[in-house]
Amino acid sequence: MGGESTTRTAPQSGGTSTGPVGGRTGQRLSGLAVALGLVLFLGGFAWGAVLYRPYTVPTGSMTPTIDAGDRVLAQRVDGDEIRRGDVVVFTDKSWVTGASVVKRVVAVGGDTVSCCTDGKLTVNGKKIDETYLKGSVVEDKSIPTVKVPEGRLFLLGDERQGSLDSSAHLTDTAQGTVARSAVTARVDAVVWPMKGMLERPTGFEPLGALSSPGPLRTIFILIIVGAVLVLGGGAYGPVAKLLGGRSRVRTEPVGAR
Repeated sequence: MGGESTTRTAPQSGGTSTGPVGGRTGQRLSGLAVALGLVLFLGGFAWGAVLYRPYTVPTGSMTPTIDAGDRVLAQRVDGDEIRRGDVVVFTDKSWVTGASVVKRVVAVGGDTVSCCTDGKLTVNGKKIDETYLKGSVVEDKSIPTVKVPEGRLFLLGDERQGSLDSSAHLTDTAQGTVARSAVTARVDAVVWPMKGMLERPTGFEPLGALSSPGPLRTIFILIIVGAVLVLGGGAYGPVAKLLGGRSRVRTEPVGAR
């Protein structure tokens, strides 16, 4: 008795797909993406470790730019590279023993600084527009005219009312100034909580060039792109198998019964 012939579909076992999803070209590109991603990811971390140091700011003397407990990244620099407006990390035993201090440089060697004129800091006779203070009070910071010696820096906290900065050390021999050689790093960004790069101190531009931004943004981009390439390349194999398994079917005849 002749039986009717029917067909059914089933997943194909064995064999190697020659389609674009499971092809060797795709696998090679996947491996290349992972390798390149690792180079960018690890290279970005290594570059950052060489150039930057993390610091935790323990006080609110730099508020509103940096709050107490914020974690910052500071680029290792030589004191000779520091310019007006930079937020720096330095050590000075006449200020604090055994700890680093974070303050903003408002005047360098040869400058004359005082406060306040019409509520603003004055450097070399020019009133400075300090937008990074975000409206914080400046008038209460009384500073008589100080001539900054060559090779030294005059520093203030952004929280002008309570910061123990150069204005609190005016009776010292150096009139509150700090040697350039005491600076170990320049703060580029607040990374925890994620506040990002510090605002550019453009109010000091009429007095001279500002410091060039460090490569922190580039380092972050390298790390992110590297992570994406590693994850994307690593996911290629499982995704290719999943899609290939769904697309490979065969037709089998079903005999008469």
